[in-house]
Amino acid sequence: MIHFYETYECKIDDKGRIKLPSSLVKLLQSSEDKNFVIKRAVFQNCLEVYPMQPWEKLMKKINGLNRFVKKNADFIRMFTAGVKNVELDSSERILIPKDLKQFANLHKEIVISGAGELFEIWDKEAYEKVIATNEVDFGKLTEEVMGDINFDKE
Repeated sequence: MIHFYETYECKIDDKGRIKLPSSLVKLLQSSEDKNFVIKRAVFQNCLEVYPMQPWEKLMKKINGLNRFVKKNADFIRMFTAGVKNVELDSSERILIPKDLKQFANLHKEIVISGAGELFEIWDKEAYEKVIATNEVDFGKLTEEVMGDINFDKE
């Protein structure tokens, strides 16, 4: 399974095409799958791009929800709203559909940010605002999220 952890500054053209950085393309080619799922992020105005394997794993869990429970049906509808399949073309570009480009407010300057088994696509200015936290706040967040994890266990 691929793990994305690097951050890249890129450009998006007027048609919504992003030329992926060569190091990201090389990583993607190791999976031999040129198809991806792109969707709106849940907590931020950015896009999430999933290779097919992690997407299918996630959808298997979501499809296990009981759709006769209203909150489950509402969640599934909202989570999958605007989901699109995209493909890496021969010029190593992906096309961001117009509705998703508008959702993430993507303009010329963008950031691709690795996020584990997926990567995010951000408007550069929005990304910089989100990560511009002070060291004390980040230290507290790190302690809350990672403080109880036992790194000796697998």
